[in-house]
Amino acid sequence: MKRLTDTLEAFLELGGTRKEIILLIISGAALLLSIFHPVRLPFDAAWIAIILCGVPIILEAFIGLVTAFDIKADVLVSLALIASVCIGEDFAAGEVAFIMQLGGLLEDLTVAKARAGIEKLVKLTPRTARVLSSGGEKIIPAEEVKVGDRIRVLPGETVPVDGRILSGQTSVNQAVMTGESLPVDKAAGDDVSSGTVNQFGAFEMEAVKVGEDSSIQRMIRLVQSADAGKAKIVSLADRWATWVVIIALTAALLTWIFSGEVIRAVTILVVFCPCAMVLATPTAIMAAIGNATHHGFLIREGDALERLASVKRIAFDKTGTLTYGRPEVTAVRSLSSDWTEEQLFAFAAAAEQFSEHPLGKAVMRDFRAQKQTDKPASETSESLKSTKTLELLQADSFQMIPGQGVSARIEGKTILAGNQKMLKENCRSVPDTLFREADEYLEKGCTIIYLAADGTAAGFLALSDTVRPESAQTIAWLKTLGVQPVLLTGDHENAAHTIAKKLGIDDVQAGCLPEDKLTLIDMFQKNKEAVCMIGDGINDAPALKKADVGIAMGGVGSDIAVDAADIALVDDQVQELPHLLALSRRMMLTIKCNLSFSLGLNLIAIVLAITGILGPVAGALVHNAGSVVVIIHSAILLKWRKKIPSLKTFTAQPQ
Repeated sequence: MKRLTDTLEAFLELGGTRKEIILLIISGAALLLSIFHPVRLPFDAAWIAIILCGVPIILEAFIGLVTAFDIKADVLVSLALIASVCIGEDFAAGEVAFIMQLGGLLEDLTVAKARAGIEKLVKLTPRTARVLSSGGEKIIPAEEVKVGDRIRVLPGETVPVDGRILSGQTSVNQAVMTGESLPVDKAAGDDVSSGTVNQFGAFEMEAVKVGEDSSIQRMIRLVQSADAGKAKIVSLADRWATWVVIIALTAALLTWIFSGEVIRAVTILVVFCPCAMVLATPTAIMAAIGNATHHGFLIREGDALERLASVKRIAFDKTGTLTYGRPEVTAVRSLSSDWTEEQLFAFAAAAEQFSEHPLGKAVMRDFRAQKQTDKPASETSESLKSTKTLELLQADSFQMIPGQGVSARIEGKTILAGNQKMLKENCRSVPDTLFREADEYLEKGCTIIYLAADGTAAGFLALSDTVRPESAQTIAWLKTLGVQPVLLTGDHENAAHTIAKKLGIDDVQAGCLPEDKLTLIDMFQKNKEAVCMIGDGINDAPALKKADVGIAMGGVGSDIAVDAADIALVDDQVQELPHLLALSRRMMLTIKCNLSFSLGLNLIAIVLAITGILGPVAGALVHNAGSVVVIIHSAILLKWRKKIPSLKTFTAQPQ
């Protein structure tokens, strides 16, 4: 007896899926015993399947009916089970229960596989943190870390919260957050995200975002909100299921009255179970969500893919979406033969090395990049392609001049780097050719840093936001899918049209404030055009919320933008957008095929049941086999990828 009790306790401790598998194995074996009778039992072995698989269905149907008057597939299945038992068709009842549970298990496995990629985030949640205080190092649960705490992270450990490195140098594996396959070097002042893994050196950091505000927790909330039950078409299927129950009961009653054969009525109840129809939509949606996950998307709203399938326009924010969202040196122009372009770049970097201005930091970042790689930071810079590596020069007497730029003493020369006002106020004369040449870059949307040495104009640096190399091809692919791209940006006309021309976007709306983007999206919607909005900034949040579908750049995007969107693109790989759009359309086609197949199968089975050709056992087998077909058909979406027509490779043109 004790051994039996221990076995029962061990069984109850198993996970839900394992229990279902064990119950199905036992029930399947019992049905085989019921057919072939290899051993004589005092009862029909089919009762084992009825009890193990059928009773849970009946209980769930009864509870739903009593507590919420929820008439769904379980109600009709329960009636079919009870009716089969009442007329002595024990095997038919056991078969119905067995195949229903098998269909449910296949659905669970499909959903589990679909969500496997994003559920890994939950397992990556840091458990503990090494907090430093006056009393030394103390290991505490990660959820107890407070903003401002000083934390030590050792090699191989997971970063417990979002923060900023205070001391130490290391490389961090950010694949869980950004999808980057290679570790990223980090040093003092760099930000690190929770859930990422410290690869090499130890470092100390200050906690900036903790608990539910941390990056990993935000991603987990996205996972938890990926609920197929929110899809409108699922609700439609549920309403159909209610009508199917009513029609089935009516048809069974009329058949019994006119034929006088109760077995035909029972068969109608068996084959009329709307299981395949109810499974048709959620399995397809969850399989599509799983596919999208493998391509870097987190689906926040269950009906987002349904809405995306009907989109006719995709509105793009520019900065951070189609471009990298950071200024880069795209050209260096020298005014005289006394200065080569590489010398001018070196002196500009030296002058800006202590600057806190974003443009000054951009100059330094690009100079370091070309120094480390022996090539210019921007591949689009024609003037820098022939430069050779220069060491960073030492600067003395650095001075910030508010509203103008910076001044520094470098190799005995006073170097000025700033705007046009600084140049005019501090130079003896400025040739008109300098401004004419600079105007060419200003018309393209570039920002100019003018340079002078000892009161003489020397040249300028042109900086601009650089286009992602994959953006042009993405736009071209979207056009092949029949979608019209629109550029909605707050930038001025020159910059917007320059970028749009490079990418092949004809519809451009520049100088847009957040309310302007809302108005434009509303205008499209009033014209019966479903709109998808893609953005990354806080100013995009209203438009992301207003659009039929909002997609946020999860890597570079703000928390507010991500929260406002229906879908987050985790690794910012915009070239995956055409796949997502094609996937949404394929999902809807799969759902329609599933529903049509299930309704058609039910209709044929009912006709055969009314005429007496199909009995309860065969009816259960045919109908529930249809459910399995629907699930397998939906599962194909997990690995589906559209073969996009071969196109010429589009790359951003030189700026």
